[in-house]
Amino acid sequence: MIAGTAIPAEVYRQFGSDVVVTEHVQDGDRVHTGQDLLTLAGPAREIITGERTALNFLQRISGIATTAAAFAEAVTGLPARILDTRKTAPGLRVLDKAAVAAGGVSNHRLDLAAMVLLKENHIATAGGVTAAIAAVHACNTRGIAVEVEVDSTAQAIEALRAGVEWIMLDNMSIEDMRYIVTLRGSEGPRLEASGSITLDTVRAVAETGVDAISVGAITHSAPAFDLSLLSTPAS
Repeated sequence: MIAGTAIPAEVYRQFGSDVVVTEHVQDGDRVHTGQDLLTLAGPAREIITGERTALNFLQRISGIATTAAAFAEAVTGLPARILDTRKTAPGLRVLDKAAVAAGGVSNHRLDLAAMVLLKENHIATAGGVTAAIAAVHACNTRGIAVEVEVDSTAQAIEALRAGVEWIMLDNMSIEDMRYIVTLRGSEGPRLEASGSITLDTVRAVAETGVDAISVGAITHSAPAFDLSLLSTPAS
């Protein structure tokens, strides 16, 4: 799955070069070994100067898109959505999340302002799940959606009673997730599964009935896409 196809042209633009980049594919296209993805035309010195920078971006971004696509395909036919996380490379979040979208996965929580997210340290500092949620509700004058991370059925039950828009089930067993889905019913908050989810386990997690599954590995551990730039001197 290719992504970041507009980046090489921007790399050479910022170099101030005369290299012309022609794109033969678009973000989200499936590509195969040996396929020509882009053609660069211009002075050899300028092309080679920008080669590694352009390839580094394309390899990272296409690797993320390919990994995202694999996770999306793994839950085909089930209602659970795959989500990304904020575990992106510093300074590259916008590009990383664009790559995720190209791979068919939903962007979630672009930054800390997008949603109130109560994690284990917030809960410990506040004195528990109920106390942490109450503290947020007391000052959430803008009505920003609240999500709380829980790691046990007891904490999940607290969150269900306290009233939030999202509950993240962190590193919970398949059995516990099914139980929380049953308790939630059809009118409760959305349930997000998270924590060490792999391609081998993601479908079983989706089958519990959770609404979403967040996978940090899509952005923080995607293998680089194998790409190369080969020169053909003009005759």
